[in-house]
Amino acid sequence: MEITINNIHCTTLDDVRSAASPAVSAFIEEYLSDKPYVVAHTSGSTGAPKEIHLLKTDMEASARLTNEFFSLNADSLFYLSLSPRFIAGKMMIVRALEANAELLVESPSNHPLSDYDGSRIDLIAVVPSQALFLANHVSLLNNVSSMIVGGGEIAPELWEKLAVLPYRIYSTYGMTETCSHVALAKISREKEPYKALPGVEFAVDDRDCLIIKAPKYSFGKLVTNDIVRLLSPLSFKWIGRYDNVINTGGIKVFPEEVEQKIAHIIPTRFYIGSRKSEKWGNEVVLFMECDGLSDYQKDIIMADISKILSPIERPKDIIFLEKFQETSSGKIKRDKQVK
Repeated sequence: MEITINNIHCTTLDDVRSAASPAVSAFIEEYLSDKPYVVAHTSGSTGAPKEIHLLKTDMEASARLTNEFFSLNADSLFYLSLSPRFIAGKMMIVRALEANAELLVESPSNHPLSDYDGSRIDLIAVVPSQALFLANHVSLLNNVSSMIVGGGEIAPELWEKLAVLPYRIYSTYGMTETCSHVALAKISREKEPYKALPGVEFAVDDRDCLIIKAPKYSFGKLVTNDIVRLLSPLSFKWIGRYDNVINTGGIKVFPEEVEQKIAHIIPTRFYIGSRKSEKWGNEVVLFMECDGLSDYQKDIIMADISKILSPIERPKDIIFLEKFQETSSGKIKRDKQVK
């Protein structure tokens, strides 16, 4: 082992304990143990979070692919602003270890880089809430070469804010089971597709859900529940989760696509879901995180929505919820059916 953490060169676990927080040193100790795996937990966005064992060989393979994509090496500086309890934080540490590089660690918060005034950062990974803070405090990114955003869907408003910045910012596609991302999309106004990391290819099944082919990983092939538009074996556009698809009157509605279309006219957090309907089987419903709106405000929103969405996509009602339930990583728990 050879890594520099917070400007302290570490070659032993005792060095790591002196240089890093207890959470970071505990993960490094686990990663360097004789066990062939580390323990991780899924996000819980499509069900209850579950404990899984990630093979260290897969984590190493993932780290090498990312380092290769961004040309990271022993001279690089990695910045950790995420908790090592989650896969994104774990993998930033693994990438630094694999590169024998320098790792700077700050306490996880929604205002990353606020106190940083050091040299150039080659790679930082953030979640959308952190990316929003940085988009609103652009000067903090002046010393950042590349930033990756993952851990949740990037809202259209945030995408627009990031797309106009003169920095290399990427949206990630992946999951805990793939040891972080297997594809990256440059955040730009043109909405670029997700492109495979080196050695990864894609296909789709009969549901149009993505199949990940990754011979460098132990799983080899992984079938997902993400509906995509496959552009080539190396690129795709993400449409939404198969779990969230609403079948209304025999026609499929993709909530995430609808959300992208109307995000600019909804004044608060929201999502598209459904409820039982005697006429349609299921009907589209708009869920908004607020105490409620006046009838006038509600009519204005519904009128604006009607100008944008097709009749089958239009919500039949608005349901107000004081607070959305979230997973431990901050993703909204969608209740697709409301009785």
